[in-house]
Amino acid sequence: MIEVFNLTKKFKTVGKDKKISFKTAVDDISFSIERNEIFGLLGPNGAGKTTIIRMLTGQIKPTSGKIFYDGKIFDGNDPEIKKLPGVVPQHINFDRELNAAENLELHARLYGMEKSDYQNRIKELLDYMELSDYANYNVAKLSGGMKRRLLIARALVHRPKILFMDEPTVALDPQVRRKIWDLIKDLSKNGVTIVITTHYIEEAEKLCRRTAIIDKGKFIANDSPKNLCERLGNFTVECEGTEGKSYKFFRDRETAAKFVPEFSGNVKIRPTNLEDVFIELTGRRNGL
Repeated sequence: MIEVFNLTKKFKTVGKDKKISFKTAVDDISFSIERNEIFGLLGPNGAGKTTIIRMLTGQIKPTSGKIFYDGKIFDGNDPEIKKLPGVVPQHINFDRELNAAENLELHARLYGMEKSDYQNRIKELLDYMELSDYANYNVAKLSGGMKRRLLIARALVHRPKILFMDEPTVALDPQVRRKIWDLIKDLSKNGVTIVITTHYIEEAEKLCRRTAIIDKGKFIANDSPKNLCERLGNFTVECEGTEGKSYKFFRDRETAAKFVPEFSGNVKIRPTNLEDVFIELTGRRNGL
C-alpha cells in the first residue's frame, strides 16, 4: 500500500546571531505499510511523528527520500493519489462558523464530490459516529469526544483508502478513548488502512499490528508489539529499592523467579510491555 525510502526532513532555522542552521526532524527512515494494516508511530512529543504524517499526506515536501502509494510515486501533485489518504489532525481545526454537517459538506466539496453523493455519505457517517442528533449543532458546542469523532467522519467523507490519525485520542478521558479505539478497529475490518501516531503505550499495544518506535527522528525498532516485547524478554523483574526502580528481563517466568532472591527491596514479576521496550532502547521514560 505505502512504501517509504530514505525519508528525511530538515527545517531551516535562524539563530539570534542570524546564522542559518538546519534541524533534522526525520532522519533517513524507510518502511512499508500493508493494505488494511493498523500501523503505529510511537514516540514522545517532538520525535518526528507529525512531520512523517505531513510528508506522507503531501502537506510538506521531504528534504529527500521517496514515497510510493500502490507502486506510484507520491509527490503531492497527482490529484488521484492525493485522494487516497484521509487525515485526522491532532488539533481541532473545524470552521467554527459552521455546524457539524456543514463542516462535512465543506470537506466533500473541496474533494469535488457531487451533491447527490455527499448528502448520503454525510448522513451515513453521522449515523456511524453516533452524531446524527448533533448534525445542526455549531462545532463549538460539541464535547471533546464528539469533536474527535467528527474529525474522523470528516476525514472519511471522500472514502479514502488510507486514514492517517495524528494523536487521535489526545486529552480524552479513558472511556471516550476506548470508544475511539473501537471505531478504529471497525474501520480496519471494513478495509481502511490506518496509520496512527501516539505517545500512549496502551494505544499502540491495543490497536497496532506493527509499531515503529521513533526517537529523535529515527526509527529504532519496527515490529509487532508482541515481537518487540519478546526480543527484550517476555517477563520483567521490577525492583523498587533505595535508589529507585531497576529492571531485568527474562524469556520465561521460571527463570525470572530464580533471579528474584538477588534483589533487595520490593520486587514483582510482570509481563514485559512496550514501555519497557521504549525505555530500554532510548533510556527515556519522560514524555510517554
